Amino acid sequence: MKAAWLQLLKLLALVVVSLLALQLYFIARVALMAVVDPQSTTFQRSEAWRLLTEKHHIAWSQQWVGYARISPQLKRAVIASEDASFVDHSGVEWDALEKALERNQKAEARVAKLNEELERRAAARSAKAKPGAAKPAMVKTPAPAQAKIVGGSTITQQLAKNLFLGSERSLLRKAQEFAITFMLESLLTKQRILEIYLNSVEWGEGVFGAEAAAHHYFRTSAAQLGPQAAARLAVMLPAPKRFEKRPDSPYVIGRSGTVMARMSAVELP
Repeated sequence: MKAAWLQLLKLLALVVVSLLALQLYFIARVALMAVVDPQSTTFQRSEAWRLLTEKHHIAWSQQWVGYARISPQLKRAVIASEDASFVDHSGVEWDALEKALERNQKAEARVAKLNEELERRAAARSAKAKPGAAKPAMVKTPAPAQAKIVGGSTITQQLAKNLFLGSERSLLRKAQEFAITFMLESLLTKQRILEIYLNSVEWGEGVFGAEAAAHHYFRTSAAQLGPQAAARLAVMLPAPKRFEKRPDSPYVIGRSGTVMARMSAVELP
């Protein structure tokens, strides 16, 4: 019995040491970003692999530009659209996170109720079928509806996830995201966080960073983006692959007007 406990304690100690080593690795990587531009992110590498395996080639566009070479209009638009309190918070907006959790719980409850109703109707249709009668077609149960998950992530949290983490959803991954977020906020300035974010965020399939997005959509540089173009790029960020197909859609145009109205109140780091 004693030997078993000792074995368990050794295992726990190994897990703790491994977790500490992982955190030290992340701290070292983040600290290096204060002076060295990251060459790629975990998300970018996963996208490159997806393109290579699915399409057998990589169409890639990315060019790093310094903070001063990114239009202030784009900085304001992205903050207004994605994280209005960016310059004030310490990495996590707890109120926004709580509201997002409440919305997700309500959405999941509505979807669960809808799925129950769909199953009830399918069972009722099956019960009405006469025994022994020819069945020209099977009664299919509709595919379960899925709740649309909304997030309350700040720009710093999005950067933490893109830099180091995968897309899976779990409490452990979320905890690691929080830890890296606080590392970024502690070791980098707000200006540097925004600079890295704008140079690495996805703006379409194989389109990463402000400079690539400006050329891809408006045939100009990131430095020359005006308020309207900047607002439209900011609106695309939550779903760039979807909006890339229709960058002039009524939603993008309408939402960009709302973002433009908010841009004048944005404080830049």
